[in-house]
Amino acid sequence: MKIGAAGRVPGSVSLVAAMALAVFRQVRQALVNLNPAEVRAEADRPVRLGLIAASQESLGRMEKFFAPPHLSPERRAEALQMLIRGGGPSCDVELYESSLLRPSRAFSFDPEAPDDCVRRVVRKREDLMLPLARHLEPFRKEVAHHVIRTVAKENALFCLVTALPDVVPSLVSVPWMVGEYGSDAAFLTMNQIRMGFLLAAASDRAVGYREQRSEIASIAVGAFGWRALARELVAKVPFGGGLIPKAAIAWAGTFVAGLSLERLYRLGYGFTRVERRTAYEDAFENGKQIAGMLLQGLTRQRKAV
Repeated sequence: MKIGAAGRVPGSVSLVAAMALAVFRQVRQALVNLNPAEVRAEADRPVRLGLIAASQESLGRMEKFFAPPHLSPERRAEALQMLIRGGGPSCDVELYESSLLRPSRAFSFDPEAPDDCVRRVVRKREDLMLPLARHLEPFRKEVAHHVIRTVAKENALFCLVTALPDVVPSLVSVPWMVGEYGSDAAFLTMNQIRMGFLLAAASDRAVGYREQRSEIASIAVGAFGWRALARELVAKVPFGGGLIPKAAIAWAGTFVAGLSLERLYRLGYGFTRVERRTAYEDAFENGKQIAGMLLQGLTRQRKAV
C-alpha cells in the first residue's frame, strides 16, 4: 500500500470525504424540521414591560437602563414604546423598584444592580426571552448566554441518553426524539444551527437559512474540527473515551460555537482559530463536570424506574 507525501493513505481521504458527505446529508434532512420563520415570529411578537417606581426620577432611571441613550433616536423610540410607566393589565412583565412592595408575579428592580433583575426575568420567563432581547438591548447578553448554556446541555444530555441502555429520562428539555437521527453528529450539528437561529433573533439580526448561510456553513464545517480536537483531549483523559468525555465534547463544541456566534452578532467578528482552541479546552474541562452531574441524574432516574 502506497503512502502519500503527507504520510496519509490516499484511500483514507476518500473514505473521510464519504463519511463527511453522509453526515451532511443527515444534517440536511434534519434541518427540514427547523423553521426559522417560527423563530422570527416568536422574536418579533410585541412585548410590554411595566415599570413601577416611587418617583418620576426613579422611573426615568429605569427607562434609561432599558432604552439607553447611545441607541439611535429611532431605536430608542421603539424601545420606549415597550416600556409602560405604572404597569397595568397590558404588560407581560412588571418591574417594581426594589424599595416598593410588589406582587409575587412581579420582579424587583434594584437601580444599583439592574442586571440581577434581567437575569431573574430571563430565568423565570423563558417564553418572553426572545422578544425581550430583540427589542430591549440590556436583555441580549443574558438571553444569548442562556440559549448557549441550554443548547449545550441538550447536546451533552443527548450523548448520554444515546449511550446509556434502558434509560427512560424526562426529555422535556430536548426538543426532538432521540430515534429520529442517524448519528450523534447529525443531531448535534442540527441543534447548533437551531442555536444560531435563536442567537440571531435575540441579537436583532436577520434569521434564516439564506440570511445566515455563512454561520450555518461555519457550524457544519466546524463540527468536524472540534471533533478532531476532541479526540486529542479525550486521549489525555485518564478514564479514556467513556460517557463523560463524550458528553463533554458535545458540551464544549456547542458552547464554543455559541460564544463565537454571540460575539459575531455583537461585535461583527467571531473567534480566531487560536481563540477557538483555547475556549474549547476551557469548555471541555467545564463540560466534564456538567456531564458528570447529568450522568448522576440519569443514573438515579434509571434506578427509580
